[in-house]
Amino acid sequence: MNQPTNRNNSRRSFIKSVSTATAAVTVSPLILNAQDKSGSKRPRVGTGEFVYECIHDWGADSFPSGHEYGNASHGVTVDREGLVYITHHGNPGSMFVFSPDGRLIKSMAEDLRASSKGAGHGIDIRTEGSEEFLYLSPNDATLPFVKMTLKGEIVWRRGKTELNADSGVYSDEKVPYRPTNTSFRPDGGYYLGDGYGSGYLFHYDKDDKFVRAFGGKGIENGKFMTPHGQWLDQRDGTPKLVVADRANKRLQWFDMDDKHIRTQEGFLFPADIDAQGDLLLVPDLHARVTILGKDNQPVAQLGDDPEWREKVLADGNAMRAKRPQWQPGKFVHPHDACFDRDGNIFVVEWVVTGRVTKLVRVS
Repeated sequence: MNQPTNRNNSRRSFIKSVSTATAAVTVSPLILNAQDKSGSKRPRVGTGEFVYECIHDWGADSFPSGHEYGNASHGVTVDREGLVYITHHGNPGSMFVFSPDGRLIKSMAEDLRASSKGAGHGIDIRTEGSEEFLYLSPNDATLPFVKMTLKGEIVWRRGKTELNADSGVYSDEKVPYRPTNTSFRPDGGYYLGDGYGSGYLFHYDKDDKFVRAFGGKGIENGKFMTPHGQWLDQRDGTPKLVVADRANKRLQWFDMDDKHIRTQEGFLFPADIDAQGDLLLVPDLHARVTILGKDNQPVAQLGDDPEWREKVLADGNAMRAKRPQWQPGKFVHPHDACFDRDGNIFVVEWVVTGRVTKLVRVS
């Protein structure tokens, strides 16, 4: 989202940037060719009002020796200065920070590592007062949710022990814990999502006081099978929480009292959510990105190509480790995505070696 944010108004204040360019296609897959100033051609995808030029592997050419995304690039966010933060499972740290033009500035989150590898997953930024803070969700059972300053100073850590003390969700030792994402409320509160573990979302208020846990595993409305990502949906003027209920292949909306409002089917494996104006952006791990209009109907399904998707998902997603088979202007596994302030889209993918793609809007 790109409206101003503070403690009382949450947003994704960033240009979610990813290794350059991503494939975008709208309702019918269309790949055009564009020629840049250097004479090289980049694929264009999309139709009508949603045509984008793909810049794949944005920022990757600035990596010094020893810097790599490893087994996956996972999440992205952008601060108000335009610096781009990308989480990963590589080295060093669990997060890389880039300048707006794609130059690597530094690595961060050395403490959020598991088995000598990065464990970066969900990441978002919120402005609170005059300062911006990173909210991180490392996807490892031994690591906590973390709030930190942009300089890397820890504000709080909240892991399984703290969550259980507040909620009792993990009193049964068989209940798993493995974080995925956070999201924000307009009143300064926030949600911590244990998407890979218990399937619960934990609601905290603006003073970091526990309010309630809700969800848990199931297929009924209000239950989740991998609530992988969530976001604040304010497009109609009434704040709601929208959750990417990934393994149930749907989105669910909740009011600010955490009560279920509605469920929408028709997704493949929705991984996260962003919003801008009347649009809702949903990256789908199964090789496409959907844009919903104000009425929550698709206005674009970027990269939606059934034949390509079949190849991507074959043999247990084997293509994620076979970079030579990736095609320009096509998605493999979109894991996170967002709009920038100019209406471009940034997509980060769950693939070996990682990939950040920038979709530059041309119409």
